[in-house]
This record gives sequence, structure tokens and C-alpha cells, in this order.
Amino acid sequence: MSRDVAPRELPTSLAASLRPALPGLAEDTIHAIGREVPDYARPLEGPFGVTLSRGVQRALERFVDAIEAGQVSSRAGEDARSGIYVELGRGEQRAGRSLDALLSAYRLGARLAWERFVVAAEAAGEEPRTLYALAGAIFTYIDAISAESVDGFTQEQSRTASERARRRRALVRALARGDAEAEEITELAREADWAVPAGVGALMVNGDHDADRLASRLGLDVVAAPDGERVLAFVPDPGAPGRLAQLAAGLPRDAQAALGPEVVPGRAHLSRARALATLRLVEQGRVHGDALVVADDHLTTLVLHGGDATLAADLAAQALAPLDGLTPVARERMVVTLRAWLDHPGRVQQVAALLGVHPQTVRYRVGRLYERFGEALDDPDRRFQLALALRVTQERPT
Repeated sequence: MSRDVAPRELPTSLAASLRPALPGLAEDTIHAIGREVPDYARPLEGPFGVTLSRGVQRALERFVDAIEAGQVSSRAGEDARSGIYVELGRGEQRAGRSLDALLSAYRLGARLAWERFVVAAEAAGEEPRTLYALAGAIFTYIDAISAESVDGFTQEQSRTASERARRRRALVRALARGDAEAEEITELAREADWAVPAGVGALMVNGDHDADRLASRLGLDVVAAPDGERVLAFVPDPGAPGRLAQLAAGLPRDAQAALGPEVVPGRAHLSRARALATLRLVEQGRVHGDALVVADDHLTTLVLHGGDATLAADLAAQALAPLDGLTPVARERMVVTLRAWLDHPGRVQQVAALLGVHPQTVRYRVGRLYERFGEALDDPDRRFQLALALRVTQERPT
């Protein structure tokens, strides 16, 4: 951590020459730090200032004591182990600052101490080579103190990150439960430093991945937690432009994931259920796609195999959306015609008889259906989806 300064380089008698410089030096150093390090203009008025003042005073006194004892390097480590400088580093992390200001304060203190010590040493008749060695010893001493503050900063950073991750995992579990009150979600989100979004989508990822690391890879303020043999993550605003590409890019290699629909946070458990059902279908080989599969792109398969009771309604709404905007009477007329036409494709006479209308009326209505549904009426998969949607809604021809 620091190089040794041999006792012969700093004679023990030097301590007596330096002691006259100690009175007022710590106080002057603190004033200089507050004046020359902008970040500390106000913090030095509170508890941090008290700790820093105590640290400066102790550092100066023990440095001179160490010279007298011929143990400059070892006493630097002893100061560090006292905990003052570790705590100063921790305090900087807790305050949300970098270590730049604290290390600048240390360097400033070292410079001021050197200037005062040189004046005192020269007045005592110390040789120039002793003053050169003194400069090296001062900055070696400051290096040791700085290293301990770096350790404290890193320790607090690790502790904070660990606590934040723990709270975010608790938030994920609450969102997944389905019975968490809004107040509980709000409080957990506050503790986890997570801004509650208007909408979230559940992302289920297969494999035993580290949930915290996965959340970090995905970015976008994603929160994640283990969920059995998988990882469950909640993605804010999953429908935003470019969001799917960002999520896919953040997935671990060879991972398979499914994204549930966007829902309000209070219904996040429903998105989880759909994402899980989709991922299971992928694992079973019933759904095929890229590494990231969007659940709502496979509603028909989910209705048939996924076991989600909410899917049928969503399928019907999605498939029959072209009829939105019609009056109830017009919608019913088009629905019964669509159902009959899908059941008896191309058979105008049979459809007309089934509906009790003229064949020309059937041709007119079918023309209007093509205007709204287009090629979907000729695509086997889309026809199947429409037929299923009509049966889901139980709208039958009369």
C-alpha cells in the first residue's frame, strides 16, 4: 500500500523541530479545504466536518509522533486501522459524491502541512536533505490514508448495491404475488429506488441466471428476481419504440425469454402468468421464434395450450378489432355474416339461406368484410384465429 521510509532518512530529532508548527495547523487546514474544495464548502459544517477535522488533527499529531518513534510508514497504517479514514470514505459514498473531493482535501492538507513543517524545520536548522525526505514521508503517509478511504468507499458502495438489489428482489416478488396493495408496492418501490411506471411487462428468462446481473444487462430500470428455475423481470414501458431490441440485446447467450403484455403494476402478476405460459410453450416446442418471444404474438396457441383464462378475451378483441367503431346493430350484422362465411367459405347460397337474406346481400356484406379484414379472410391461420375469436365471444348467426 505504501513504501517504507527508513528511520535514517528522517532523524527522530526532527519531531521536536516540527511540533511548533502543529498548533492551529489542523484548523487552518480545515478552513483551507472548505475554501478551496467546492464540494466541502457546506458539508464541513455538519457531522462530516467534525469527522474530517478529527482525522486531520490525528493525522498531523501521529505523523510527528511516528517520526519521533522512527515508524512513519507503520504508523500510517495504524491511523488507517483506527477507522477514521475508512469512515470518511464511506461517508462520501453515502453522500452520493465521488472520492475526488476527499482525495483533493488530503492532497491540500499534505501541501499545507509541508509548507508549515518546512518553515519550522528551517527555523530549527534542519538540513535540506532532511526536508526532501520529509516531503516524501508526508505524501507516503497521505497515500496510506487515501487508500483506506478508497477501501471505505468501496465497502459502502458494495453494501449499498447489495441492499438495493435485495429490496428490488422483494419488489419483484410483491408485484408477482397479485395480492399486494398499491401502498405496499409504492413503499417497496421507494425503498428500492424504483420509479413506479404507468405500465410494466413481465419478462421470464429460462435458466439459472444471476437476477441482479441480468437486470443490469437489460438496463431500462428493469428489476429482477429468481422465480423457480427461471428469472422473472419486470420491464417498465415494454411497448416503447426499440424496447424489444434493447431487451433482446441484453439477454445472456443461449437464453430464451418471453415477454408478457403491458399492464398496470397492480396487474403485473397477470403479465407474469402469460409470459411464463409462453416460455413453457417455447420449451415444449409449440411456439417458435427468436430468443425473445412476445406472448401476445401467440395468443391462439396460448388459448389452446396455455391455460390463461384472460387470453380468450384478448384474442377476440385483437382478432375482431377491424369491426370496432361500428354501431351495435351493424357490428352484430357483420359478425353473424363473418361467422357464417368462415363456416361455409365461398358458398353464397348456403350462407344466404342460413342468414335468411338474399344472396346479393351476402355478397355486399362479404365485400364490406374484405374492406375491413383484407387478406386475413384468405389466410388459413388468420381465418382460424377469427373463427376461434367468434366462438370465444359466443356470437353466433341467427
